[in-house]
Amino acid sequence: MDSRTAKAHIFAMLDVDGDGVVSRQEYLTRPARAAAVSGRGGDDPLVAAAHAAHERVYASMDADGDGRVTFEEYATWAGAESFEEVCRAALGSLFDLADTDADGALDRDEFTRLREALGNPADNAGAAFDALDTDSDGRVDREAYLASIRAYVTGGASGMAEALHTAHSR
Repeated sequence: MDSRTAKAHIFAMLDVDGDGVVSRQEYLTRPARAAAVSGRGGDDPLVAAAHAAHERVYASMDADGDGRVTFEEYATWAGAESFEEVCRAALGSLFDLADTDADGALDRDEFTRLREALGNPADNAGAAFDALDTDSDGRVDREAYLASIRAYVTGGASGMAEALHTAHSR
């Protein structure tokens, strides 16, 4: 899979209503959805941090400031630089919301709930988890999670993405 195809996949998940644009509202529901499946309330400081991080991402992504991010706008923006500048913090904040025991890793249930909250199909969460749990300890650490997403966005491949592709090919 190439980077543009990976970006199209991610864009489709972000475009919750499927209208071809990612609105500010669509994007900013991500932290709320992750908080809800993790049992966190709106007064939780991690929810506030995640919301602030997502505000920064959306402002960066919406190059013309019109509150609507098209695929071309997203594809031009998404890459290594934007990942390091704003996405790493936003995705890390979602990980932190899902990490309900604050041990720096997600177990299979935490991982699955987070993926589903972010629009990933439930049927491939197991394969994605297994691909990231390289030492088979039943946990995915924060850095492995973020590195996999970065690899997918910037190069179109990651262990997690390969597992998902394999699961869908069966």
